[in-house]
Amino acid sequence: MPDVKLPLPVARVVLHPMFRVILNKRLPFAVQRALMNLSAPAQGAPRGIHVERVRLGGRPSERVTLGPATDTATVLYLHGGGYTVGSPATHRPLAGYLARETGCAIQVLDYRLAPEHPFPAALDDAEAAFLELVAFGYQPERIAVAGDSAGGGLSLALALRLRDKHGMTPAALGLIAPWGDPNEVPARTRDLVINKPWSRACAAAYLGDGDGSDTGYAPMLGDLHGLPPTYVQADKSELLHDQCTRLVAKLRAAGVETRFTETEGLWHVSQLQASLVAPAAAITRELGEFLRQALRPAQTRSIG
Repeated sequence: MPDVKLPLPVARVVLHPMFRVILNKRLPFAVQRALMNLSAPAQGAPRGIHVERVRLGGRPSERVTLGPATDTATVLYLHGGGYTVGSPATHRPLAGYLARETGCAIQVLDYRLAPEHPFPAALDDAEAAFLELVAFGYQPERIAVAGDSAGGGLSLALALRLRDKHGMTPAALGLIAPWGDPNEVPARTRDLVINKPWSRACAAAYLGDGDGSDTGYAPMLGDLHGLPPTYVQADKSELLHDQCTRLVAKLRAAGVETRFTETEGLWHVSQLQASLVAPAAAITRELGEFLRQALRPAQTRSIG
């Protein structure tokens, strides 16, 4: 469908009731998932998107391309949704835009969700997917890892596991409002997208019987030294903004090359509405450019 750019106030009025209905802790997670998948097409997608259903690390996945794609670099994308909802279908438009900006295939993993599959199932799936991409012939430094919200936290946890367990470092991390520590209780009740009761229910469902101090669950608590160049974006109005600000400070203190973009007037993971809102499209292009630069051959790479 063609892009239809809505004024920010109009977009907020349209989206706010939708998120209030879907992300409701009183609804079973299975119902939330179904509603999210049904509403996903309304977000639009770039023209010419090609979706190939594949398996990656033993899990269903989508390989999203837009035009000719390089076969020497790729992006592993880990979708958000509080570890309880979300799918490749809900994030297909965003994957399409990143495919256009990077010139690479975007591999969107359908990792297992809580509460049916609590921690560390999602992290195990992400690890298996990355290792299978390496087995396919991609060099670790030619695989970028990106994700939003819970998927951003999962991306960070994956980078720590790859470093500590396999001695591997991805090309870059692209983190959209990453949920780096699900133990934290938000100070406010809600933003346009997320509300505190829902996020606490998601955190408990994902933790299960696990240990909240485990850095696989809360990677923000871990040692961040040795991570690749990292992009972080958060809007000043969202519940995760303060956590993202602290994560950026911790990354920089650990010597990680970090780019932090703070927007104002958008909302949590507004990149999903890039087809509808011009400023959301702009920050999606920014992330795509960051990943594209990181995935260039080393002799031509320059990340600003």
